[in-house]
Amino acid sequence: MKGWKWGFVGLLYAAFVLRIGAVEQGRTQPTERISGSAGDVLEDDPVGRLKVFVYELPSKYNKKILQKDPRCLTHMFAAEIFMHRFLLSSPVRTLNPEEADWFYTPVYTTCDLTPNGLPLPFKSPRMMRSAIQLISSNWPYWNRTEGADHFFVVPHDFAACFHYQEEKAIERGILTLLQCATLVQTFGQQNHVCLKEGSIIVPPYAPPQKMQTHLIPEKTPRSIFVYFRGLFYDVGNDPEGGYYARGARAAVWENFKDNPLFDISTEHPTTYYEDMQRAVFCLCPLGWAPWSPRLVEAVIFGCIPVIIADDIVLPFADAIPWEEIGVFIAEKDVPDLDTILTSIPLDVILRKQRLLANPSMKQAMLFPQPAQPGDAFHQVLNGLARKLPHDKNIYLKPGERILNWTAGPVGDLKPW
Repeated sequence: MKGWKWGFVGLLYAAFVLRIGAVEQGRTQPTERISGSAGDVLEDDPVGRLKVFVYELPSKYNKKILQKDPRCLTHMFAAEIFMHRFLLSSPVRTLNPEEADWFYTPVYTTCDLTPNGLPLPFKSPRMMRSAIQLISSNWPYWNRTEGADHFFVVPHDFAACFHYQEEKAIERGILTLLQCATLVQTFGQQNHVCLKEGSIIVPPYAPPQKMQTHLIPEKTPRSIFVYFRGLFYDVGNDPEGGYYARGARAAVWENFKDNPLFDISTEHPTTYYEDMQRAVFCLCPLGWAPWSPRLVEAVIFGCIPVIIADDIVLPFADAIPWEEIGVFIAEKDVPDLDTILTSIPLDVILRKQRLLANPSMKQAMLFPQPAQPGDAFHQVLNGLARKLPHDKNIYLKPGERILNWTAGPVGDLKPW
């Protein structure tokens, strides 16, 4: 009976692909501008709306770390490096701290990598504390607000909680010295201790030039219904199963590994980027954290992102209409994924594809070199500009202190 079922489903999908193909062959899919305030926000120009002072730190906090391991330039956490480089030559930079609206501390806390290229966050809290101690001792600006007019880029799995396992991250909480600062981070989940109010959620880094070289002709039919490449189980870190991805990835595999509508595997082919451009839907499930570069890749390649991560807060949500371009699946509903996706009307799919074709949408998800108008760098600056002017209450009275410099795990207090 199962074979008959999948055969019937396969025939249905063949008809579905032909319908989409007929539309695509008949006329080139136009783009669609994002309606309302989101479209305006996406196209904002931050230049002239804020000034940023970049602290000059000893190279041991940034450049020397990168020299030791250049792989940091290509991993998904590289936004902290490219944001630093962008700000050094940005027209919003000021060399006069007295006129600055914001202060930026360039610390590369994700550049301590394992042989496999994964970041080790264990030294990050000590490194960050050391940098803050330095700027608070050598400049007067931190002490005026205890960081309330400072921003930090913290692109770890769980941001300034500095751990890749959620349970440990929750136990740690956000580094105490960053409690007043604005955090620019990839992690976003509602009602979570690792996301504080006012943080700016950004996309993870995905290499723009590399993706550009893998573009295929726009009229190539999307002959894959659902596409995913990645882990379903993390046996090394979650040997008993069920903890990794809260079981959502395992549910995808167990329910759809034999379904002809689903092109899913742990193998990562050389045609990965091309395959995404041939797919209608691309799964973007949570892993250890709710976010991954698949969100960026799906948008760039016009593949409708299927977001499986309860309560996720997505990048630049005030500018990118995620509800209109993506499909949200509750983790508990993963077993019904095939029914949900095949029930989406064709006109809804085509509108999502038109929105995804908008160049402004794609640009906002990238950190290109050199920077370009409307890119992720500019979206970060837009987010900072919208927080101005600062509330007068952020400025402390002489001798007033809010932060506890001795709080946190004992290991964090050791010198770096």
